[in-house]
Amino acid sequence: MTLISNLIRPSRRPLTRSRACIALATILTLTISVCAQALTITDSRGEHEFAQTPQRVIALNWSMAENLVELGVTPVGVADIKGYQEWVVRPQLTDSITDVGTRSEPNLERIAALQPDVILLSSMQEGMVEKLEQIAPVLFFDSFRADHDNFDVSRQIFLQLARLFDKETTAKQKLDAMDTRFGELQEQLKAHYHGDLPKVAAVRFTTPSVLRIFGDNSMAQAAMAKLGLQPALPQPATQWGITQKKVTDLGRIKDGVVIYIEPFEQADDLFSTPLWRAMPFVRSGRFAAARSTWTYGGPLSVQYLAESITDALLTLTP
Repeated sequence: MTLISNLIRPSRRPLTRSRACIALATILTLTISVCAQALTITDSRGEHEFAQTPQRVIALNWSMAENLVELGVTPVGVADIKGYQEWVVRPQLTDSITDVGTRSEPNLERIAALQPDVILLSSMQEGMVEKLEQIAPVLFFDSFRADHDNFDVSRQIFLQLARLFDKETTAKQKLDAMDTRFGELQEQLKAHYHGDLPKVAAVRFTTPSVLRIFGDNSMAQAAMAKLGLQPALPQPATQWGITQKKVTDLGRIKDGVVIYIEPFEQADDLFSTPLWRAMPFVRSGRFAAARSTWTYGGPLSVQYLAESITDALLTLTP
């Protein structure tokens, strides 16, 4: 802006018409240039202007952290890194990232000390916006809702973040590669099952007696759809795409496969019981574990889910 100020500062020399036109043109060019550098990013609260690409970013939600790493952006802070490493797993976080507390109660002093240019929040974190905006600009993406398609929205958010961090080419390459990968995985399953893919129920156990089934609008079912798999125990769409059930409800599955997503610390407590061993899908060997993968993440988590589910299904005899 100093250049513009110099141009509009009164001069002792008379301003001819030609010089005035040149000065005006220069001012307009500089103004347009300054405006062109500004980025407009739309989150769930509206539009936000960024004068330049943020260099220091903190993610208080694991899906936001995952998106950043996939784009090649290393956040300076992430909430609950230990939990991320257990439940999200991929993509891995580097050791240089600072843990900034829990996702529900982040450490504000630690966040302020990191001097972020922007802080990223997602579903169930909107209540933190006011406090965090006292530290840095905040973007809030309401990723998971019952009234939209969670997977489609995750792609849109990924592309918004790519714009913000000047990584649009990387984002397009990642999404194109993901779509190709879905096709490769589906062909592996068709070959293994001789073209007759089984119906699948994807679940997470919370206790030896309670589980969550992934239904419509879940990332797990989005992955299954990309693989050409139909649900063995269909569930209606919800905010997170999950429905809580009793473990005994799985007994309704007569000819489908059950895939449970790790981790489940009480696995031995459940799988050793006579009730569990009597389940139809257990007796017929149609049960397998999928390695730990985040089920509430960004679009690339859906690829990792598809890979985990495929690997689990390939361990079963058709």
